[in-house]
Amino acid sequence: AVVSTQSGHYGRGIQILFEVMALRTQFQNSSEIGVFAKLTNSYCLVPVAECEAFYSVFEGELSDVIKVIHTTIGGCRIIGRLSVGNKKGLLLPNSTTDKELQHLRNSLPDSVKISRVEERLSALGNVIACNDYVALVHPELDRETEEVLADTLGVEVFRQTLAGQVLVGSYCSITNQGGMVHPKTSIEDQDELSSLLQLPIVAGTVNRGSDLVGAGMVVNDWIAFTGLATTATEISLVESIFKLSDKGPSNVNQMRSVLVESMVS
Repeated sequence: AVVSTQSGHYGRGIQILFEVMALRTQFQNSSEIGVFAKLTNSYCLVPVAECEAFYSVFEGELSDVIKVIHTTIGGCRIIGRLSVGNKKGLLLPNSTTDKELQHLRNSLPDSVKISRVEERLSALGNVIACNDYVALVHPELDRETEEVLADTLGVEVFRQTLAGQVLVGSYCSITNQGGMVHPKTSIEDQDELSSLLQLPIVAGTVNRGSDLVGAGMVVNDWIAFTGLATTATEISLVESIFKLSDKGPSNVNQMRSVLVESMVS
């Protein structure tokens, strides 16, 4: 999104353009954007429902670059929690109907591989977090699901917990540029995860202190969408760790300190 502002002296206006890389929106009255949408580097999934404001934000920013597809999964709108995907593939739960599967096959780019998997932990978006190369999964994910995941998304799979939480998809968000994890993840665990994934990792929040990082936003390598409740400080951290702005990860520790102070105060 390009935002325009004008300032002037003695009636002479100067127009300043700057690009906003993290946008705030909500689905109906919910700021849990990651529950209702799935964003990758090659497609975006949004639910079929009457929420024009929600769709227009995604389509306005993405439609020139990647396809925004309206769908349901198993008749449900919580597609961000039920599916997991990257630019190479999309993994769906067994509850996905044949009609929904065919619609997605017809709508997604030909290069995207689609698989439907029988998994006890059927809310795949809650138990798996991934980028285009690696995936973090719930420690008890079925071995067969792990194999299908690795094959469909072309990723290396690691079983992981975050600050004692097994729902890694809910408490973590990773791209090819960086990752944000549960705010109570220790520095040692962040460093270990950073070494494992070969990515900069930071603990943070969205939606004014929510630890549901994965459920509270969607992000790819060039843009992020967070809940409407997300603060300016949280937005800055998101833009920095995911390298969505010129700040890069160098200011992350400083912003992390500001974030902690703002949460405490």
